[in-house]
Amino acid sequence: MDETIRASWERTLHPETLKTNIITASIFSMAFEMLKSSIVEKIEGFFTNGFDQNGPIISPEYKEKVLSLNRSPVYASLRWLQDMDAINDEDMGKFEHVKKCRNTLTHEMLSFASSGVDFDVPEAFDEMVALLRKIEMWWFEHFEMAIDPESYPDDLDLDKVIPGPVWSLQMLIDFALGPKEEAEKYYDLFVAAADKT
Repeated sequence: MDETIRASWERTLHPETLKTNIITASIFSMAFEMLKSSIVEKIEGFFTNGFDQNGPIISPEYKEKVLSLNRSPVYASLRWLQDMDAINDEDMGKFEHVKKCRNTLTHEMLSFASSGVDFDVPEAFDEMVALLRKIEMWWFEHFEMAIDPESYPDDLDLDKVIPGPVWSLQMLIDFALGPKEEAEKYYDLFVAAADKT
């Protein structure tokens, strides 16, 4: 048997490798959906004027100022964030790269399992987390802190602030793809906190 074909089948059929690759592709896809949700929902929330029995009441301005920028709510939201100087052209390129990686992992899972992909998966995860963090921190600085500055110490180190969605995404990545000790760290923290309540 040709060595390349043999190596490909060994990689595909090796239980641990296959399991890890399937989990990696699934987590990447889930993480990308979390990024898209964060991008769209924060802006929707910004344009929400209360709630009624049907849910949030979204201002007509949302359609005028955001959805009019692109047919896709995600791209319209990214454009709005760009217009607000929350992200730049480089960040748009990162989003496209991460989306391309997600599409490859999702639609070519068998190929990923057998022969790998032409990008560094951990690096793409890092890129996704960094983009999510940049967007979340923009909201934190320009809205949460601006609305209630007294709630935050004057010497707050923004580099040490971890927005909730970023923490959730990083925990998911660490838990599913990191070493066992990393996953156990989150579990131990939860158990310790739960025991105190």
